[in-house]
Amino acid sequence: MNKSRLLHDCWMFTKENDPANASEGLREWQMVTLPHTWNDKDGQGGEEPYYRGACWYQRTLEIGEEELGKRYYLEIGAAGNIGHVYINGHLAGDSRCGYAMFRVPLNAYLKAGDNLISIQVDNSYDNEVYPLLADFTFFGGLYREVKLLVMDDIHFDLMDNGRDGVYLTQSSLGEGNYQLDVHGRIVNESSRTIQASVEVELRDHEGNTVWHDNSVLALIGNSEFSFTGEILSPVLWNGIECPYLYSAHIAIKVQGQVLDTRQIDIGFRTVELSSERGVILNGKPIKINGVCRHQDFGGVGNAITKAHMDVDMELIREVGANSIRLAHYQHDDYFYSLCDRYGLLVWAEIPYISIPSTKDLESRNAVEQLERLIKQAYNHSSIYCWGVQNEITIAVETENTYRTIQKLVGITRKLDRSRFVVQANINGVADDSVINRFTDLVGYNLYYGWYYGEIQDLGTRLDEFHQTSPNVPVLVSEYGVDTNPNYHAYEPKVQDYTEEYQLKFHHNALQTFEERPYVLGGYVWNMFDFGSANRNEGGEKGKNLKGLITIDRTLKKDSFYLCKAYWSQDPFVYLAGRRFVHRHQERNDIVVLSNMTHIRVYHNNELLSEMKGSDRMFEVKDVTLVRGENRIRVEGIQEEVVVHIDEILLVSVIEADQRYIHVKEEKTKHVVNWFENFDLSGGGQIELKDGFFSIYDTIEDLYSHVDAKGVFLKYFGHTTNNPFFEVTKGVMSIEKMSQLAFYEIPDELLPVIQNELNIISKS
Repeated sequence: MNKSRLLHDCWMFTKENDPANASEGLREWQMVTLPHTWNDKDGQGGEEPYYRGACWYQRTLEIGEEELGKRYYLEIGAAGNIGHVYINGHLAGDSRCGYAMFRVPLNAYLKAGDNLISIQVDNSYDNEVYPLLADFTFFGGLYREVKLLVMDDIHFDLMDNGRDGVYLTQSSLGEGNYQLDVHGRIVNESSRTIQASVEVELRDHEGNTVWHDNSVLALIGNSEFSFTGEILSPVLWNGIECPYLYSAHIAIKVQGQVLDTRQIDIGFRTVELSSERGVILNGKPIKINGVCRHQDFGGVGNAITKAHMDVDMELIREVGANSIRLAHYQHDDYFYSLCDRYGLLVWAEIPYISIPSTKDLESRNAVEQLERLIKQAYNHSSIYCWGVQNEITIAVETENTYRTIQKLVGITRKLDRSRFVVQANINGVADDSVINRFTDLVGYNLYYGWYYGEIQDLGTRLDEFHQTSPNVPVLVSEYGVDTNPNYHAYEPKVQDYTEEYQLKFHHNALQTFEERPYVLGGYVWNMFDFGSANRNEGGEKGKNLKGLITIDRTLKKDSFYLCKAYWSQDPFVYLAGRRFVHRHQERNDIVVLSNMTHIRVYHNNELLSEMKGSDRMFEVKDVTLVRGENRIRVEGIQEEVVVHIDEILLVSVIEADQRYIHVKEEKTKHVVNWFENFDLSGGGQIELKDGFFSIYDTIEDLYSHVDAKGVFLKYFGHTTNNPFFEVTKGVMSIEKMSQLAFYEIPDELLPVIQNELNIISKS
């Protein structure tokens, strides 16, 4: 019988990148326990610089002489971002998919006694390994479980880039009946042909057998097997309402002895898409009330355990979400299993994000990561769509970009015809862009009222998209604002980082989705604050603060309860503004977030207001506070009985508490209005000349000519110190820069620059 052993302890670790580490003991090291990342502090805002480079892990593995007859594989949950595995000094395997599991066969390199395992892990920038650029930390390390698999000669295939070697596909036959297809591959590593039986049994949640089958195979080398069964009137996997799971048990037997087994949970369900009715689960339209999740956790980076993942799932369930976008890469298999168990529909995706490689024009790495994601997560019933790109046109939108997206879509449909293909576009992608015809549904990452435009523009943009592309199912794949719960304002405004502005932003978004049946829904960016090592804003270093909950999972921002009021069926009442304790204005609005339809609000035990309705956000306007302490209480009432209570303390003070105000670093006039140094008059229309440079050429192309480079540096020299500059200059153009709010390029400047480039010949 095959078995696995967790290798989590006795690992030596060093940042000294010496090639001799592959075959010799480390000279300087520290003992670590897996999972481990070396960016647990500097990747989330620590004092030390964000470290990206090659590091080494090393330990010994003892194999007895009598045990060498077994087959050994090392299973590495993930190595971020590139991993090389050496056994006794020999390169045994590698991975360039930093978020996927990979396995390494060991037998060719093992000996009796102690065996040296050395693993080099490298999170340095590599133009041919995705992600190249993104607004999150690229954590380095062996940050998931590492296991030793001990196998007999005969076992399910471990080396097809998948996980189980067995794939389950369910489909509706109509009238409540379903078909279950089971297929896979068995490997016989001996030199003999062996007769074996493969048995499959489907059990319900109570352990009763509802279908079984078996087949006899003559095994030599690799042998395929498949079964098809009709499942009569199964209980459906119905999302968060009833996530019913059956379990499939697949076994290989030789002469009655079980050599290898798999137990795989499966739910029976149908998912359809409609550009008018949205997502339809088992025949019933549902609105996607979704959150996005990054996998890191405060204090440990992405080296999280199952306990951390359990915490995340409980919080996601509490807010009432029915779907999760697991961004922007493959997550731990355990978390997909939690989504199966609790009924969360999953958008799973690869890190083909922001900018494409300028060297790997065939996107081989994106293809490999896509294949690993689909094969390794295939058996999770919660997954309803595969994501093939996120904002990949942020810097460049070319025919090659289109070809790559189409290629990834084609591979996805070849590997899995039972699910949809999705993509997440940056807002600059036109509503009628050809890109929007490549996938089954389209997501847009929309930040109106934060990076650009006004909050109310969100609804206008969605209406315009539906008018332009009425047959394309659309949802909002990201929306959110950075929020520091220490900051507060009576009149919240864009980029003040206050809880009050986040509440205003999300209230508009949730209303916008609710009012438009054709919008499938949206995914809050993000459920949790997360590490983004190059950030320094909103009073926090090294973090993206758009979460509904802080990175350490200890504080739920007010917007968490707003989403809960819209999504959750569990009744509650909550008073917003509880961290805005010191109030210097006499009159204050009291905000209640609740999914209850009858509430009462009290001020110092006197009834302020009694309200009925389904508003989710109730306001009592212009409440006069007394000097000093003011106690506010809200009661939620069902059938005239008080069933839920919340209270906060507000203190009336004379002067505004300056700690509530985010003080931004003063920018020099040169940076804020840098273009004022140039004459913007007389630019006219943009005219392009064949054979001459233009604002549409990449920065790298401009740098190839001394005069064109001089024009670029004249206008944009102040941008070259940005840490992303070197990464993006191979794909970014001046015209593309003008579309990004970060650069603050006025439209009138573009023809001025073009006129100067028009006199510089490319020949």
